[in-house]
Amino acid sequence: MTPVVLYIEDHPDNMTLVRRILQSESYTLIEASTGFQGILIAESQDIDVILLDVNLPDIDGYEVARRLRASTKTVLARTPIIAVTANAMKGDAQKAYDAGCDLYISKPINIHELVEKVRNLVYKEV
Repeated sequence: MTPVVLYIEDHPDNMTLVRRILQSESYTLIEASTGFQGILIAESQDIDVILLDVNLPDIDGYEVARRLRASTKTVLARTPIIAVTANAMKGDAQKAYDAGCDLYISKPINIHELVEKVRNLVYKEV
């Protein structure tokens, strides 16, 4: 079965880059351009890994992560979340972890790092 990755990202160029990377690695990518849309998708579909931009147009990624972790769909408490953000100041990674993210990747995205982290989470090599 093909692993499914949900990417919650409002910037089209970033979405295109990640789409190309993950599809070349044979992942199924589901796309959401707002936090609320991402939450609805995560609650209605089976997702293996969530990539989450922090700066979204409606609610920020920290709030998305908190809502996913508190969802009545109990599997979301364990679904790996990778924060993917341009916020690279001291303390930003900790904010992502405190909100419920498992990993943190800063933008611009390092292709090899992204592939490795997603693979490790999908195949539980963390």
